[in-house]
Amino acid sequence: MTHGFEAVRTDRSDAMNGPLVAVAHGSRDPRSAATVHALLDVLRERRPGVDARASFLDLSAPRLGDVLAALHGDGHRHAVVVPLLLGRAYHARVDIPALIGEAQARLPRLSVCTSDVLGPDESLESTALRRLSEAGVPRHDPELGVVLAGTGSSSQEANAVVDRIAARWESRHGWAGVAAGFAAAEPGLPEAVRRLRERGARRIAVASWFLAPGLLLDRIIEQAGDEDPGAVVAEPLGPAQAIADLVIRKYTGAQPRVESLRYA
Repeated sequence: MTHGFEAVRTDRSDAMNGPLVAVAHGSRDPRSAATVHALLDVLRERRPGVDARASFLDLSAPRLGDVLAALHGDGHRHAVVVPLLLGRAYHARVDIPALIGEAQARLPRLSVCTSDVLGPDESLESTALRRLSEAGVPRHDPELGVVLAGTGSSSQEANAVVDRIAARWESRHGWAGVAAGFAAAEPGLPEAVRRLRERGARRIAVASWFLAPGLLLDRIIEQAGDEDPGAVVAEPLGPAQAIADLVIRKYTGAQPRVESLRYA
């Protein structure tokens, strides 16, 4: 399986399999929606045959239900929803299925299937590490502690995924330690920094387990500066080719279910 930067092939069956509806959380920060649109621009370059549409759960437009209604109005009968979420928490388990159920009740001729969320996936990890490198963080520095910072969730299972990634990074790279820290869950960034200092870290860097910039990442940046004025904070994952290719894989992986719907 290719996870690098080779062009993803154009599949002539993409149009038959229905549009790709990417759904992100949404934010009051316009940079968040702009990043989603930029990611889909990269995706279209990588896979020109895909009809890719952006949608949001809240705070940004267009909303998921409105995009599905527009597809139905345009005559589409199949669509694949790809959640632009890094973990399988409440939005993936509850909100998105509920919104799709409501839409299909109103649009009975539109068959919709949903792919899995983006993470965990090696492409996300490699992109986050590359963002750290781009920020000037070396892979070997025994005095450096790295916080893997994410949104956080009420789901302990979703948070544990980030903990496991942090542990894997700590075992593979020559830092004083790696600890998960969350903007909206515990442990927060200050607690993650405390744990890293206990392991001998004298300086702090922050890896962004965020797809896009926004208010929560801004909170992380502010807290990092409070804990260490010289802290380096990497950019979010953003519209990277590897992320666009991952979205395409999620889309194509969901398509067999579209085929079963088509002939039902």
